[in-house]
Amino acid sequence: MQEEQVVLVNRNDEPVGTMEKMKAHEQAVLHRAFSIYIFNSKGEVLLHRRALEKYHSGGLWTNTCCSHPRPGEDIADAANRRLMEEMGMEASLTHLFHFVYKSPMENGLTEHELDHVFLGISDDAPNPVPEEVCEWKYVDPEVLIAAIDIAPEQYTSWFKLSLSRVLEHLQTQEFTA
Repeated sequence: MQEEQVVLVNRNDEPVGTMEKMKAHEQAVLHRAFSIYIFNSKGEVLLHRRALEKYHSGGLWTNTCCSHPRPGEDIADAANRRLMEEMGMEASLTHLFHFVYKSPMENGLTEHELDHVFLGISDDAPNPVPEEVCEWKYVDPEVLIAAIDIAPEQYTSWFKLSLSRVLEHLQTQEFTA
């Protein structure tokens, strides 16, 4: 089985090479990633709880889907591909913004990512793969914010960093699935 590669980038999102995914997380090397937020027509966000066996952040709640594009793969194509592979669903995705973060994880790993954030609208129920997802739910954003305030350790770092910007963007949007 071939090792999964990530695209190394500089802070301007310009590719500077590739590296095996685990090595990039062990060495805290900046690499390209994406996060997808799916909302339903009621304005609820689709969360998933990462499978307990994930190499980091297992059992934590996070946005609908998150992953890395393959070398040479368009970021929007990668987001659409992984939404189907992980969550078993499709949605028209819109790129909202990107941000850089660096966050230590368990097992001596570090997430150092330039994370592209996408938004989609769907009323479909996902059909996630168990290797990636152990639970999912649609949640009202106000309820979610209160839950994060009470127990922030139950949510991934990138999710907590990007959620407020996604919600700010949505204040100007109408929900249609």
